[in-house]
Amino acid sequence: MGEVEQYWNRFAQQHQLVLNTPDSWMFGDGTEQMGNELGELVVKGIKTGTCSSLQVYELEHESYPEVGQYDIVLDGQNRPLVIIQYTNIEIIPMNKVTEEFAKSEGEGDLSYSYWYEEHERFFTWELGLYGLSFSPDMLLVCQNFKVVDIYKD
Repeated sequence: MGEVEQYWNRFAQQHQLVLNTPDSWMFGDGTEQMGNELGELVVKGIKTGTCSSLQVYELEHESYPEVGQYDIVLDGQNRPLVIIQYTNIEIIPMNKVTEEFAKSEGEGDLSYSYWYEEHERFFTWELGLYGLSFSPDMLLVCQNFKVVDIYKD
């Protein structure tokens, strides 16, 4: 049994949950540096939101997260950092995302302009992998979450 499964099983047993191991993933573009930086923001309680392209969910035939769902956030080395639980999920055009949500992503100077510029860059790159183009009104799956457990070796 791997480290992620052991972590989940310990948590599930402590909280009397009868659920399969949830999805585990790293924030960002898949690089170790970004995974570590964004993961640390979650551990510190600064990052309580994230968003993904609705188009990418559909292209990858991936289910949208649901309120109450658990996921395991990994660091840049694919080791568990925290277990999160989703508290709010909304599908919103990128150019309609609120300043409050942008701040919940916990990045940079926490401003809307920083959030928008960085996400435009990221989504341009990500959509380009599929031969698609960025659009300011592209739909995002905006997710807020809370940390329910921090991994301890």
